[in-house]
Amino acid sequence: MILHALSHNKRRWVLLLLSLGSLLILGFYTATSPERLNNSLILDGSDWAGYAFCHRFISHSFTINGRPMALCARCTGMYLGVALTAVLLGLAGRIRHADLPTKPIMVALAAFVAIMGLDGLNSMAYSLPALPQAYTPQNWLRLVTGMGTGLAMGAFMLPALGQTLWKAERFRPAVRSWQELLEMVVVAGTAVLLIVSNQPALLYVLSIVSTLGLLFILTAINAIIYLVIVQRDGQATTWSAALGPLLLGLSLAIIQISAISYFRFSLTGTMSGLPGLE
Repeated sequence: MILHALSHNKRRWVLLLLSLGSLLILGFYTATSPERLNNSLILDGSDWAGYAFCHRFISHSFTINGRPMALCARCTGMYLGVALTAVLLGLAGRIRHADLPTKPIMVALAAFVAIMGLDGLNSMAYSLPALPQAYTPQNWLRLVTGMGTGLAMGAFMLPALGQTLWKAERFRPAVRSWQELLEMVVVAGTAVLLIVSNQPALLYVLSIVSTLGLLFILTAINAIIYLVIVQRDGQATTWSAALGPLLLGLSLAIIQISAISYFRFSLTGTMSGLPGLE
């Protein structure tokens, strides 16, 4: 069980709680002042990162005292789900586990992705009056379906990174049972409730964490591609040996985000949505 494994990693828990506590205090300090909120360098950086891969329509986003979160509701769910999966499996000591979940669990995760796809199609149909739609889109639905996809992305990406990065792979699934998947869903559901509670300090923290999830995905993909191209996959035995590919992947991710965001802003002149679309 993931939650049972977490109880044996007190040092990691302390580090996590200190990090989240610091962000929460910073979030309360920032969100309680309109001037600090509108001129937050941390939120500006998160916006810039989200801008590269998210449409950032204001009507599709949750807001922190009027300031849109870095990602729209669906992307917030996706990348927050990735971040939660990485944190849960990391705290449980499964960051090097290199096997995919069992086939039934993979089918369930694929169903999460399919549900988001259907909700996305319905949302698109709602924007085009000529097309029929099943229901009125809601940001909480975008968030929930995005979160399910984020859990799937994390559950697939971590083993892929484990297989490519580490020499002494542990060919055991990072997610081993239905109970563990349920535990992940419960944690993700808690995060959803925290977002829809509309508490500014909590939204500040979760906006940043979702952006870190996006950065993690890009870093992992870049590191995997690099290691395969140079034929150095499966060689790292220590974190110091793994640091080089991961730092390269992170550097490339920052460059990619900066280039895409700069190009998009040069074309549109706005950090929110696309001109003429909503």
